[in-house]
Amino acid sequence: MRTRLIGLRVLPLAAALVAVGVAVGVAVGVAVGVAASSAHAQGAPLPTQAAGSPDWMEPVEPFRIADNLYYVGTRGLANYLVTTPQGHILVNSDLEENVPMIRAGVEKLGLKFSDIRILVINHAHWDHDAGSATIKRLTGASYAVMDGDVAVVQTGGEADFHYGGNPVLRYAPATVDRVLHDGDQVSLGGMTLVAHRTPGHTKGNTTWTMRVTDLGKAYEVVIVGSWNVNPGYRLVNNAAYPGIAEDYERTFRTLKALKCDIFLGAHGSYFEMEKKVARLAAGGPNPFIDPAGYARAVNEREQAFRAELARQKAAPPPSHAR
Repeated sequence: MRTRLIGLRVLPLAAALVAVGVAVGVAVGVAVGVAASSAHAQGAPLPTQAAGSPDWMEPVEPFRIADNLYYVGTRGLANYLVTTPQGHILVNSDLEENVPMIRAGVEKLGLKFSDIRILVINHAHWDHDAGSATIKRLTGASYAVMDGDVAVVQTGGEADFHYGGNPVLRYAPATVDRVLHDGDQVSLGGMTLVAHRTPGHTKGNTTWTMRVTDLGKAYEVVIVGSWNVNPGYRLVNNAAYPGIAEDYERTFRTLKALKCDIFLGAHGSYFEMEKKVARLAAGGPNPFIDPAGYARAVNEREQAFRAELARQKAAPPPSHAR
């Protein structure tokens, strides 16, 4: 099975994505029978959890990144499938409404959705975790989550330090089968993913690394959890997360220390996915091999964090600092 999959380069609609851009989401959404995305294409409002981010629900064709590593997400939310002879590892579950799209992507690769044996996430926000309970129910997959995010997952977002008080952003709780700690490994069928705790964005934000071999050469893959300071995050005097600034500092030290050949992340925008899909479809060197892009992005996000930290330190604390 693995040999056949390695032969894939990029599926046909990836080329169409180059030509028609975001319009591809409508066509594929109808084709795979994803009701939520079809409704959006016909002008219906997005589910509240995706409001303001329509690309979160715009399907794209699944494509091979390298070796047995595939993209099965939407235009805005990234899901990765690691295939092995003993079943598959899925990274991220996204919105619950996106689960049919993820399933369709897996099946378009000629694989069985039910062969997903392990589910992991980058972090426990609704846009990466709300589908976890459904995926566990449909596949029986074991669910592994970093220690700082376990309570958030198992309360359906209620325990989140920032968003927990917003009922709109709640989702179906999921049972965690394995609690991960920094440096733990998740292995299946000869493939190993390493969990790096990169906290700040969430307390258990996780950056995943793995090694793939493509065309006889080994590459180090980094799937960034998140490096963003979201609007409203308090980096100073945060009673709900007192060490948040120090955790961001730790995260950037960790990210800068990782060796990265293939640069990926929890959102396609982190690593300019659409531009790279276009280049992949055109042929030539694999554009996802981008160590310089990774280093540049880490530096840019670190500078953004430091600028926001300095701004907050210079400003008077809000009356409801958290």
